[in-house]
Amino acid sequence: MEISKPDFKTDAIHEELIRKYWRVLKLARTPTREEFTKIATVAAAGVLVVGLVGFLIYVVFDHQHLLGF
Repeated sequence: MEISKPDFKTDAIHEELIRKYWRVLKLARTPTREEFTKIATVAAAGVLVVGLVGFLIYVVFDHQHLLGF
């Protein structure tokens, strides 16, 4: 049994978009351990900062009577 290539009807715009995506995928590479560690550290710090700001906003609005607002 022979598997044939799917017959996709694409226009020029989609073909160009696919070429661009393929070029990016060919240039992509796996990060080194050092790069991954730095990215993970920055992302974790960002999550913690956003969580802390959200928690502080929650505390201020939930305890307005204690804070004198």
